[in-house]
Amino acid sequence: MTRVLLLIDIQNDYFPGGRMALQGPEAAAHRAAALVARARATGGPIVHVRHVADQPGATFFLPGSDGARIHPSVAPAPGEVVIEKHAPNAFLGTALGEHLATIGATSVVIAGMMTHMCVDSTTRAASERGLDCVVAADACATRDQTFNGVCVDADQVHAAFLAALNGTFATVESTSAVLERWT
Repeated sequence: MTRVLLLIDIQNDYFPGGRMALQGPEAAAHRAAALVARARATGGPIVHVRHVADQPGATFFLPGSDGARIHPSVAPAPGEVVIEKHAPNAFLGTALGEHLATIGATSVVIAGMMTHMCVDSTTRAASERGLDCVVAADACATRDQTFNGVCVDADQVHAAFLAALNGTFATVESTSAVLERWT
């Protein structure tokens, strides 16, 4: 069994001062960094996914900007794979699926940003490809969402999307629970 740590869009624009600041990105990144440390210590593969905007009128993750860079807390080490994407689903139009197949991945531990968008769509796509998925809930972050004049708090958005993933597309648990089983 090859388990891969998949880090999704932990990029500067999602942090305070960025163009699309989320709620709690520092805490999520800190926990993601703990997953990175464990993967590196055990020799497990790590894949960093980085969103770069390519649509007209984009306001964040602009090509070449500091905001599009991976946050220093989880910066790729030499030899770690970085996949660039242009859509929420990290498999869409990228070499992610091919890379995971080449290294014999059977499971992925997912951490990243935004829970309701890229984490959700990538987890569902990974599950549909037959990968066993674990989402480290507290190593993910999102933001408030508004629909039909109603603002939904980021904590509720986060909980709702993780609840929808849990049991059907992934096992959703805390970073500490993931680390307890990671040998």
